[in-house]
Amino acid sequence: MMACQEWPEPIIRVQSLAESGINAIPERFIKPQSQRPKTQSNVVPTKQGFNDVDVENINIPVIDFQDLYGEDKNLKEQTLKRVSEACREWGFFQVLNHGVNHDLMKSAREVWREFFHQPIEAKEKYANSPLTYEGYGSRLGIKKGAILDWSDYFFLHYMPSSLRDQEKWPSLPNSLRDVINEYGDEVVKLGGRVLELLSINLGLKKDFLMNSFGGESEIGACLRVNFYPKCPQPDLTLGLSSHSDPGGMTILLPDENVSGLQVRRGEHWITVKPVPNAFIINIGDQIQVLSNAIYKSIEHRVIVNSNKDRVSLAFFYNPRSDLLIQPAKELVSEDRPPLYPPMTFDEYRLYIRTKGPCGKSQVESLTSQK
Repeated sequence: MMACQEWPEPIIRVQSLAESGINAIPERFIKPQSQRPKTQSNVVPTKQGFNDVDVENINIPVIDFQDLYGEDKNLKEQTLKRVSEACREWGFFQVLNHGVNHDLMKSAREVWREFFHQPIEAKEKYANSPLTYEGYGSRLGIKKGAILDWSDYFFLHYMPSSLRDQEKWPSLPNSLRDVINEYGDEVVKLGGRVLELLSINLGLKKDFLMNSFGGESEIGACLRVNFYPKCPQPDLTLGLSSHSDPGGMTILLPDENVSGLQVRRGEHWITVKPVPNAFIINIGDQIQVLSNAIYKSIEHRVIVNSNKDRVSLAFFYNPRSDLLIQPAKELVSEDRPPLYPPMTFDEYRLYIRTKGPCGKSQVESLTSQK
């Protein structure tokens, strides 16, 4: 199947739309009633069932990595257990003391916020196409007449290094390329450390997931910087529609001042409360496959705000695109047969583009293909 070279219709820059002073969003951005953000009841599902709990006070697990590198074996085991439980029950967790410099995290957010506040002419020099998505964009998907999300973004390739082309990265602000190169290196290292923890918790060799991804120099890594402008009718639209991440793992640097990410928990949506200096990590579809569904790739979405815009950096940590991904043989037995057919990441992306369902974890539909 040939990749589409051009967008099916003129691109609408959401930031420009928001800054034009409109009081109502165009029809193209209005979601169906069933997909709109809405006030939830105070009953949320727990492991034991349904309890009366205030949704506002629930958050995804927050895990401090500091104890992983200390001398106390009990604290290390407790931390590993918390990571395991988060991957099995939530598919999401926040991590503190992760090894990435806090000033670098702040700088990464700041340079991208500066970029999105450049004149539109400066940003349009990097306008993308659906051929690779690399560059400045405002839509995901090529279906003509599709309902759009309330966001703009910048997408770039980081790994393998052969795909990294800094000439395609913004030249303004002046420090952006250096900051993002340093930031990318540090987040790649963090991703490697997390893969090791996930492998150990599955009872596998600590380098199993990294090797399944192709090794440190062959992983696929890319960055999507999301800009969610203020929205006059946030109850009618979404910054990013509901989905699960098709790759291996996502390392998200959220906006510390404005919440927006929501994670599905049963029939409810839990708004993530970002912890200062933390990353949000979530399991992607490929790790769900490799773990034979022990770890969960969970549906999530982004809501928007009427008073404040938001910037977040999503770093996607993926397998090499031509490697066969399938459940680890050590996690397959008569009682737990392989739940997914072998498939490369490239094949999976094509599969979800052409056949994948909307609104639920895409990987679940693979079980019917066996």
